[in-house]
Amino acid sequence: MTSSTSRSLPERIEGADERGLAAAGLACLDRCLPLLAPDRAEALRPVWAAVARGDGAIWAEAVAKARVELDGAGGEAAEDGGTVTMVRAMLDGVPAEWAERPLREWAGRCSSVALAVHRLFDVTEDGPLHAGELRRQQAVLDAVAHGPTGLRRARELSVEGGRVLRAVVARRARTA
Repeated sequence: MTSSTSRSLPERIEGADERGLAAAGLACLDRCLPLLAPDRAEALRPVWAAVARGDGAIWAEAVAKARVELDGAGGEAAEDGGTVTMVRAMLDGVPAEWAERPLREWAGRCSSVALAVHRLFDVTEDGPLHAGELRRQQAVLDAVAHGPTGLRRARELSVEGGRVLRAVVARRARTA
């Protein structure tokens, strides 16, 4: 059996169940949300609760509410390398259906977008911000593989990652 530490990120996404896929995609979106809506950090909390329940009807309702709450967010923001558009696409791509195929596709896209966003703000192409995002994505998938109890850790990693990205963006704005 292959240990989780030796599996690549795409392999971990491929091996995740619906809850793991939803948490993985949502965690990526949550960490990048400060670029789209810095004043709405809690907008995705109901979606996290829906992941914990693993209920398709609750998921669809929470996703719809989050979209309404975040509607128009980032519209006036000056885009830095297209990051606002990239994060908006992650939000717009959240599947309303709680099913393996659409969640897997969305989680994979979110993973790629989050890594690309972090790379854009990094000092070097594969610098510490990008490497930290890669580690967080792997840690989220590892945490949720342990069942619903791992969601708290996944959420903590997302909050931490969001703070890191917000700090990097703020520092860049001050030095620009």
